[in-house]
Amino acid sequence: MRSFLAALAVILGLLLSAAAVPAIWVDRNIVQEDGFVALAAPLGKDPDFQKRLATAAVSSIDTGGTLPPQVAALVRPVLEKAATSLTGLPEYPAAWEETLRKSHRLNFADPASLPPEAESGTSLTLDVAPLVALAAKQISSQVGVPLEAPGQTLVNIGQTNQRQLIDRVSAYSPLGYSLAVGAGVAFLLALVTARRRWKVLAGIGVGALALSGLWTLASRSAADAVMGTASGNEMADLFKREFVAASAAGFASWTLAAAIVGAALAAAGVLARVVGGPARRR
Repeated sequence: MRSFLAALAVILGLLLSAAAVPAIWVDRNIVQEDGFVALAAPLGKDPDFQKRLATAAVSSIDTGGTLPPQVAALVRPVLEKAATSLTGLPEYPAAWEETLRKSHRLNFADPASLPPEAESGTSLTLDVAPLVALAAKQISSQVGVPLEAPGQTLVNIGQTNQRQLIDRVSAYSPLGYSLAVGAGVAFLLALVTARRRWKVLAGIGVGALALSGLWTLASRSAADAVMGTASGNEMADLFKREFVAASAAGFASWTLAAAIVGAALAAAGVLARVVGGPARRR
């Protein structure tokens, strides 16, 4: 009976772990602002994405409404040049990070609080106002004419009808921590209940190895499914490709850690069996 209860506890712990680990990863790296910024920051180094993003930011600067026509005509060539030189400025990394932070707050905010310009059905909206402010500052210093940057400049790069997915992720990913606690309690109960604890260690280890493989397959399938959809927006597809690749690489480090822990537990169980067997016979 004790062995049966221990086996059930191990199975329960593995099932809870199967859901807990991906949920915790999503919460820490996507739902939480700092994690999202750390994950998406390298995207700003992609040359193609940099060029398209800078062009979108610079083109949003409205010189016609604030400058006389003759002055606006002089500023226009400077604007076109700024689109190619913006990413080379020392302030660009900080402006890109602030863009990510403002965009994260925008996308994970209550839909009722979104500005009218942001489509509530869009999966991801970038607020490139920090980049626009950087471009305006650069242009102003070159032409000697002050340009006022808008407080918010939105670039929709997601598909429609995906806002609900963001809401679900925000609501359910924090539950991963509770599931992880439940898994830990189940594993501890298995160790306390079992007659042969080495079997519990080995079982948890083998289960962790199996989960690592399943997580890897699921991650690849999810990435392929996302990459298989096209939004019709070139910049959106580029951002999606780079962000999915970064996410897959980030989660792969967690699955590798799970595999290492699983192998260690399995080896510990076998070692305990080898060492404990002769001791029991004596």
